[in-house]
Amino acid sequence: MAMAISLLSKFLLSRIASLVLAFSMLLLIIIIGIVFDIIGIAAAAAKEAPFHAKAAKKIKGATQSLKIVRNADRVASFCNDVVGDIAGTLSGAIGAAIALELVILRNNDVVDLIAGTIMAGFVAALTVGGKAWGKNYAIYQATEIISKVGRVLAAIEGLTGLKLFNGNPPKGRRA
Repeated sequence: MAMAISLLSKFLLSRIASLVLAFSMLLLIIIIGIVFDIIGIAAAAAKEAPFHAKAAKKIKGATQSLKIVRNADRVASFCNDVVGDIAGTLSGAIGAAIALELVILRNNDVVDLIAGTIMAGFVAALTVGGKAWGKNYAIYQATEIISKVGRVLAAIEGLTGLKLFNGNPPKGRRA
């Protein structure tokens, strides 16, 4: 998965003539990493009880939300470790590619040093700052976040017919 996404991003970056579009792609990848980090933390922090009540009322996405909470270890591992690490690696690579493009445009050793340093700081600040804010948000808004993710998963399942969680997870993870 990491190799496929890396190849796709390198292909897209080689076709992007504008630094603005390259920065936009970089920001999108950083945001994806932050959002998935939030989902992973919220899955681990959420409790089952609110989703039982919502499922009893037949609220769309409640069943999917309950499955997310019951599979919190897998969801958190996928969201934080797989998607988060891939996004971090890609954002670093894209940041380096943008810095290299800036150096090529200027052809100056001082610009090389400054561009690389600023780009590394920019990517790190956005990623670390975004994830720090996201973790706090995820812990205190876990039920709301997982409810939204459950509705999105319900919509995806409704459109595609695929079941994203197979079978029934074990009951009683948390009350």
